[in-house]
Amino acid sequence: MDDYHQDKSVSEGMGLRQGLTSYGDPQFSLFLRKVFIKAAGYSDNALTRPIVGIINTFSGFDPCHAQVPQLVDAVKRGVHLSGGLAIDFPTISLHESFSSPTSMFLRNLMSMNTEEMIKAQPVHVVVAIGGCDETVPAQIMGSLSANKPVLPLVVGPMMTGSFRGQRIGACTDCGNNWAAYRAGELEIEDIAAINSELAPTAGTCGVMGRASTMACICAALGMMPLEGASAPAVSAARIRIAESTGSVAVSLATDCTRRPQMVLDRKSFINAIIVLQAIGGSTNAIVHLLAIANRYPQLAGTITLDTINEVGAQTPLLVDLKTER
Repeated sequence: MDDYHQDKSVSEGMGLRQGLTSYGDPQFSLFLRKVFIKAAGYSDNALTRPIVGIINTFSGFDPCHAQVPQLVDAVKRGVHLSGGLAIDFPTISLHESFSSPTSMFLRNLMSMNTEEMIKAQPVHVVVAIGGCDETVPAQIMGSLSANKPVLPLVVGPMMTGSFRGQRIGACTDCGNNWAAYRAGELEIEDIAAINSELAPTAGTCGVMGRASTMACICAALGMMPLEGASAPAVSAARIRIAESTGSVAVSLATDCTRRPQMVLDRKSFINAIIVLQAIGGSTNAIVHLLAIANRYPQLAGTITLDTINEVGAQTPLLVDLKTER
């Protein structure tokens, strides 16, 4: 009932008190905002709790994100067990197969969409669920500009398939098997069977492509736990990571020092570049890292191609995984 006492001042803050419309009466502004959010069925008690926004990138056209509804449920469970209120909201969902005219164009569009949605929603902290190729860098870029506490939660890689006892996976084995079919080394029945095995489950491509690389970079930047980068999309571990992320989000809700522009620094990006080089990650990550760093006012222009080259010259390749193509 405290929100209705006229003798108590309403100050600008996070959550429902963030960005109140000015009517010359802050209490009326808060009153009006609660009128409409309560239409969704939320009680006064629920609305007094730390509000954790969950970016929901589920799409029936995005098989990478097919498990997102399960992740949303798990994040909500973690939030509610820790005393917060979880509310999910949608943003653009990108899948590389349908990105036209280019996925990089849509990355920038998604980053703007993510930034504006984070800014607009009356949340204390955000859990950003994504995974497919340009999705994660778009979310980090948008989060940096919005500068609210954000926890990335990647969807995780798909499992591998099998053909004649050989492990195969998208998209490295797409091209070589199609070439073998074109060369007459595989029958039409073979290529049809392979087509069903290259991406046998939900999740991002299991090779060291853009999605896996950016998941590792998220962890290297210090934005999520190390195990958050690699647990398979269809594993129980991925669900537990989602629940844990929801719990951590509540603990960050009142910590003003955990905003992205306060957490990330030059050392964070150098660490990410070292990891990129050590895992033999996608070269697209170079473009993404530069774009992310340039969203950070204190770092803009200080992370360059020369920086990446210098770090690479001193970093051994430690991980032997199939590359994207």
